[in-house]
Amino acid sequence: QVQLVESGGGLVQTGDSLRLSCAASDATFSAHNMGWFRQAPGKDRDFVAAISWGAGRTMYADSVKGRFTISRDNAKNTVYLQMNSLKPEDTAVYFCAADPIYYHNDLLARANDYAYWGQGTQVTVSS
Repeated sequence: QVQLVESGGGLVQTGDSLRLSCAASDATFSAHNMGWFRQAPGKDRDFVAAISWGAGRTMYADSVKGRFTISRDNAKNTVYLQMNSLKPEDTAVYFCAADPIYYHNDLLARANDYAYWGQGTQVTVSS
């Protein structure tokens, strides 16, 4: 069972950038497709981005296309989310999640399809 720890959240202003990191506990990380989700107060947990185990495929929510970039470094057991041109509506707790490739090969946008989750990191964008 892979354990995930997010970091890099904070309070920023509209238009600023942040890079979130999610560190996995062991090298089985490379056998997982990874996703980022976010949850604002009182709302559902929404898909943000996903990346395949070998980083050859990525997928983004329409709301973040062109602003956010997901990447991973399997040598460091870490997935990243570079967030540029941040807007107040990006304010949420951001979670990383892992989907073992022996469960699903395709990149998925439903939270229920991901087996393992981090504890989340808060991102607040002030106007």
